[in-house]
Amino acid sequence: MRGWDLGDTRMNDTSANPRGGALGDTLFRGASLVAALTVLAVLGAIILMLVKGSMPALGKFGFLHFITSAEWNPVTEQFGALSPITGTLVSSAIAIIIGLPVSFGIALFITELCPVWLKRPVGTAIELLAAIPSIIYGMWGLFVFAPFFAEHIQPLLTATLGRLPVIGALFEGPPLGISVFTAGVILAIMIIPFIASVMRDVFNTVRRELRESAYGLGCTTWEVVWKVVLPVTRAGVTGAVMLGLGRALGETMAVTFVIGNSHDLNTGLFWPGNSIASTIANEFTEADGEIYTSSLIALGLVLFLITFIVLSLARIMLIRMSRQDGAKS
Repeated sequence: MRGWDLGDTRMNDTSANPRGGALGDTLFRGASLVAALTVLAVLGAIILMLVKGSMPALGKFGFLHFITSAEWNPVTEQFGALSPITGTLVSSAIAIIIGLPVSFGIALFITELCPVWLKRPVGTAIELLAAIPSIIYGMWGLFVFAPFFAEHIQPLLTATLGRLPVIGALFEGPPLGISVFTAGVILAIMIIPFIASVMRDVFNTVRRELRESAYGLGCTTWEVVWKVVLPVTRAGVTGAVMLGLGRALGETMAVTFVIGNSHDLNTGLFWPGNSIASTIANEFTEADGEIYTSSLIALGLVLFLITFIVLSLARIMLIRMSRQDGAKS
């Protein structure tokens, strides 16, 4: 019986059955290939839809004229994307400028400085902020933050930074509360949980021995983070920033509430403006006529191209940094 049991066990062992193992590998490889091709097919379908839908507008105005013109007049069917493009880029830049240092500080505090009993509450609070719907952020920004900003913060910024040469023109505008700057602040609050959570997880992947070795050599906490943690996690940190930037570029409802939805192109950050996503959300249901609808779809194509360019530049930057590290080593 023992011999029979042993032989039966060997017959059930996958290592003794190469055909079954090869079949499993083939099925797994095929399923992975189908999943990858599905992603490419969906991406290709989206690009095809955007290009096909935007052809009437781009054929009439030309792509270069469309992205450099600030005129947006549905009555005369003259459309240009310069104002939405500017609002999208400026509000996203403000969000990154404000959100990145705060996110880095949060992740650094949780992983390096936070007491053990406080790590879980702070981490849970960050995750809860990420779970709040964007429309809630927009409502809070419109009814709470915008009035407070117009009454207390904007006059102070105008009276101080607005008097500086060159950059003073950026801090001009009526005290309405709703503006491109307000949209950037709301976006910063929205992307902080995403960037901070990814940075925290990436920082936690650094081996404990590396930290302890640096502390043993007499490094301070900042030196450990700057010279040990960040070089090891540089790719993950860059990915976190790109994740937040992608969220800021494509955000719709929160920006629609607080940006002002004006097609006027102004140099001041405190003037109302618009973004690509807010323009599409506001006007797509009211678009009548082929050119109007096609112009809105063309805005979507421009937003897709902006996101693609930003992600491509980030990828190129990571490749160059990897090559530099390899050359140094």
